[in-house]
Amino acid sequence: MFGRDPWGGPLEISNADSATDDDRSRDLDRAALMRQLDETQQSWLLAGPGDQAGKKKKKYVDLGCVVLDRKIFMWTVGTILGLGVFIGFIMMIVKLVPHKRPPPPPPDQYTQALHKALMFFNAQRSGPLPKHNGVSWRGNSCMKDGLSDSTIRRSLVGGFYDAGDAIKFNYPMAWSMTMLSWSVIEYKAKYEAIGELDHIKEIIKWGTDYILKTFNSSADTIDRIVAQVGIGDTSKGGSQPNDHYCWMRPEDIDYKRPVTECHSCSDLASEMAASLAAASIVFKDSKTYSDKLVKGAKALYKFGRTQRGRYSPNGSDQAIFYNSTSYWDEFVWGGAWMYFATGNNSYLTVATAPGMAKHAGAFWFGSPNYGVFTWDDKLPGAQVLLSRLRLFLSPGYPYEEILRTFHNQTDNVMCSYLPLFNSFNFTKGGLIQLNHGGPQPLQYAVNAAFLASLYSDYLESADTPGWYCGPNFYTTEVLRKFARSQLDYILGKNPLKMSYVVGFGNKYPKRPHHRGASIPHNGVKYGCKGGFKWRETKKANPNILVGAMVAGPDRHDGFKDIRTNYNYTEPTLAANAGLVAALISIADIPTGRYSIDKNTIFSAIPPMFPTPPPPPSAWKP
Repeated sequence: MFGRDPWGGPLEISNADSATDDDRSRDLDRAALMRQLDETQQSWLLAGPGDQAGKKKKKYVDLGCVVLDRKIFMWTVGTILGLGVFIGFIMMIVKLVPHKRPPPPPPDQYTQALHKALMFFNAQRSGPLPKHNGVSWRGNSCMKDGLSDSTIRRSLVGGFYDAGDAIKFNYPMAWSMTMLSWSVIEYKAKYEAIGELDHIKEIIKWGTDYILKTFNSSADTIDRIVAQVGIGDTSKGGSQPNDHYCWMRPEDIDYKRPVTECHSCSDLASEMAASLAAASIVFKDSKTYSDKLVKGAKALYKFGRTQRGRYSPNGSDQAIFYNSTSYWDEFVWGGAWMYFATGNNSYLTVATAPGMAKHAGAFWFGSPNYGVFTWDDKLPGAQVLLSRLRLFLSPGYPYEEILRTFHNQTDNVMCSYLPLFNSFNFTKGGLIQLNHGGPQPLQYAVNAAFLASLYSDYLESADTPGWYCGPNFYTTEVLRKFARSQLDYILGKNPLKMSYVVGFGNKYPKRPHHRGASIPHNGVKYGCKGGFKWRETKKANPNILVGAMVAGPDRHDGFKDIRTNYNYTEPTLAANAGLVAALISIADIPTGRYSIDKNTIFSAIPPMFPTPPPPPSAWKP
């Protein structure tokens, strides 16, 4: 039969299509019998209707990229959450339960020596001592200084005794306060890190409070200042009691202590001005006291500039013990500190005047003492200080030429400290002989160590790796190596294996030339001559003068621990000030990227280059 296929083909009914349903069923059964059933299919066929109905259907979790059995998924999530809670609990216990932290590394030998060196200033205090002074064998002393002098009639109580005696020499005392203040300005963070900042600030204030008493600090113009309290000249013979003839504890002094004033003393006045100016930066956060120090410094520097003369005329007590050779170096030194304290350019103009530098000896290269920084010659320190100004602020014209000269001279001084240039001799043990083999060499060595270490920090903070000595370049580490070598010698790395700082190390001088330390603190008052037996005894001092750096060895590295030989065993205020400054500069105390405080010293200086005016407003037609 044919029909018309609507899609275009013939419509034909096949005979196969006309097969009955029974035929097709038989064909399917036959095909099924021919195919092998797998185990699953067989289980389906064998299981009864009840078995399939009672079996639970598995549940799954679709995570998008993978399908997991729900039971496994829940176990996994639960395990992760449980571990998280457990770890969090452990961390909470670790934070809440007290636990020991590893102790910090022990301080290096320079830091240990520094703690002791500061204590020497506590032992040298005059006047009413604070309760926390920390030196058990010292007490209130010389409580009538100034008041008992008929020409003065005002209190000069306080300050520091200079050395093993009880004289208060203002010239080296003021320099000592300047040095201590300089070290705090540069290394405040170090002092704070070792817990000595408050201590050294207290020492400085003890000195500056006294210096303010030695002149009319409330006036803008003065005509006199006190040079010293007490007297030490014994060259005229006789047995008149004074601070050098008598050997007695300061607490027992009952003789008259005359006061020496001066009316034309540019060197002393300028050094006192420097000490107050430097201290005003240390105490800048105490505005009232800082302003008081600046006011006094201005009066002193003005007095020194107008009333020209040396404070130590020939034959005077000052000339015998602390003679000043010139006042021009103090003009440069004091002018620099006055500029940093006030920001007034007039002081910088004085400090950088070419004529001033020439008179101070800045160009006198042939001098045997060129580069030797002492309480008398401030020029090397002043040049380092003004090199700092050039390195960090670079004020330019009209100061650049002389500042560049000072900078070059500082480089030359640093070269002279190196053994290979033979500018100064060294002992076989390695101690530099800045005083050319003379006695008491350690005070000069520590000052040089301080300048070398400080200058190396200046260079590094200015991103300068070193300096030139002629055509040869030397890194800053060379300067530090020199500084460390001198301090190492003083602290025991010398032929005698002896520390020259009392109380430091296992072997140190036991008989310093010091009245208070040599006389027992037993409640017995020993008069002027009563202490002679303690001076002459060969026994060790009954009181340990902790932190005192003695005068030092001779040029052959020899040392005699003899109380009566002050050239070996006497400590001084100025020497210990240099020691403190050198120790803090070289001590390994982490404080940040730079060792020094680059900016505090410049806090009073206005911007070198004024801020440009704002642009004009837009033009309107």
